[in-house]
Order: sequence, then C-alpha cells, then structure tokens
Amino acid sequence: MTKLTLNITLLLLLSLTLPSCTVKQNYPVPWRGVHVLMTDQSKTEQLTQVVGELAELGVNALIVEVNYGYEYQSHPELRANNPSSAARIKALVNQCRRHNIRLIPQFQCLGHQSWSKSTFPLLTQYPEFDETPGAYPGNEDIYCRSWCPRHPEVNKIVFALMDELIDVFQADALHVGLDEVFLIGEDQCPRCKGMDKAELFAKAVNDYHRHLVGKHKIEMLMWGDRLIDANKINYGRWEASANNTAPAVDLIPKDIIICDWHYELRDAYESVPMFLEKGFRVWPAGWRNLEAAKAFINYSRQFDNPRILGHLNTTWGAVPINKLTSFEPLLYAVSSFRTKDK
Repeated sequence: MTKLTLNITLLLLLSLTLPSCTVKQNYPVPWRGVHVLMTDQSKTEQLTQVVGELAELGVNALIVEVNYGYEYQSHPELRANNPSSAARIKALVNQCRRHNIRLIPQFQCLGHQSWSKSTFPLLTQYPEFDETPGAYPGNEDIYCRSWCPRHPEVNKIVFALMDELIDVFQADALHVGLDEVFLIGEDQCPRCKGMDKAELFAKAVNDYHRHLVGKHKIEMLMWGDRLIDANKINYGRWEASANNTAPAVDLIPKDIIICDWHYELRDAYESVPMFLEKGFRVWPAGWRNLEAAKAFINYSRQFDNPRILGHLNTTWGAVPINKLTSFEPLLYAVSSFRTKDK
C-alpha cells in the first residue's frame, strides 16, 4: 500500500467516524432561502428592516455572510471596517425569530481571503497563515488568497471567531464557505507542498465539521463546487474543481449540507443527483440569471427527494438588500417551493 493510498484510506475511515449532527434533520417545509453579504453594520441594519417583508414573501431561511464584519472580542485585530455590534446582530436575530426565519451565519473558510489588491484581516494580521507566503505581491496573477489548512495555529483563531458568531446569532448552523479554493497544496507552502489536494481539502472540511457538529452539535453547510470533478461534469473551473480537490467528496461526513451553486443556463445540473447518490442533503443555489434560475429550480424539483431542501438565492451585490422582495429569481423560487407547504 502506497503512502497516498494509506492517507486516503485513513481520511475515509475518519470521515465515517466523525460525530454526526444531533439537530433534527426532518425538514417537511422547503427551505426558501436568500444568501446576502452582511460584512458591515450598515448591511445588518438594512437586512433587519426588511425581514418582515421577506417573511411575507415566503422566505424562511437567511444565510448571512459575516466573515470579518463583526466586533470580535477574542481577536479584535480581525475586525473589518464598520463591523456589526452584538446589539445590531441581536436585533436581527429577534426580527428573524419573530417572523419564523432561520438565520444562519457564514464565515468564509480557507479561500477568498483577499479580493483584488486587498488582503483580508486574517492574512494581513497573520501572514504566516498564507498558503503562498511572500508570493503574488499585490495579489497579482491570483483570484483570491487562501490560508494554509495545515498551519498548526490557524484553526485556533478561526474557531474562536466561529464560536463568537454561534453565540451572538444563537445559531443552530454555520456555513463555512469553501468555494473557489484555487490555492491549496501549493509549492510555496512548506507544510502543503507535494501533498494531495483532495486530502488537504478534506482535512479542512473535517476539522470544521469536528468543531461545529462534534463540539457545538449544530449543522454545517458549505458550497459544493470543490467537490465536483470538472473532468466528469462540464461546469468549468469555477463551478467545479479542476485542481484535483473533487475526490474529497468521499472523505467527508454525509451530514454536511451541500449548497450546490450554479448560475448558467443548462439542460441538466448533474451535480444534484451526484450529491444525492452520495448521501448528502442538497440546497441548490442560483443567482441573477432568471432563465438559469428557473431551469435549475425545475431540474432539482424533478427528483422529489426529501434531501433536496429547497432553493437558495444568492445575491452577491446584484440586488440591494432593500430591493430583495422584487428580485425575480427569488420570486420564482419562493412560488415554486411554496406549493409544497400544503
């Protein structure tokens, strides 16, 4: 048995023995969700003001991507500009509870640690966590920076931030991101150089699962693109993995909720049955192309599988928060899945 085969076998065994989520997993009502960037206090205030309107429309789940946009107490050096206060977050929590909307915070893990020339707080304050330390000055020639999944100190800090989000949101789930991780197992990293990228990705997933599901007994959600093999499903390198992380799909626990995002018009979205066949719950996610959103919703509904949770509408700044209730893809998704309540 080669070292690589042994490592994969050990990861597979580990994924089978990781703790399972104790949160009730019977969801008779479809999840009619919206994902919004909530990376500063102004966005938190705006969202709080429209919760009632969203609930009246039929939305019953919100994914709010906070990242560094909270007044963290454990690591105040990691606060972004104009971060949300605990009081503002609690006001949002109360509004969501009042209107029966499930509120799930997101902390973007591993990738997306920079945008354009701006590097985000974690790698700015702790450059030793960078997967490509010293490389790509000014973030030239890369999409986004990643942190190293094998650095011995990174999880300690990230978990402290997660713990604060779980506490202030009184959360029963947390979304860990993990989309579009292009920098992993890079030659510039003294710990990851030469290692199998799928094993590295699975290690990160399993670390977060152990902390969230094993320790906190809450649910874990993640984007699914790095688990899709671009050589088998022709989504391209953004919506699927062309950098060999896809085999990680068989090395992680099956109680993770996969947010399977696809934004282009296609005849079929083959990752949906792929994830279902592997035993995952799937929350398909579309964006602003109305015809693509319709096609994806109609495709996913045809399976009539209880592990298809509903539909998640992403926004990515394409629609202002105060205009969400007139966002056509969201209107179509809500109307499509609302009929299943009856």
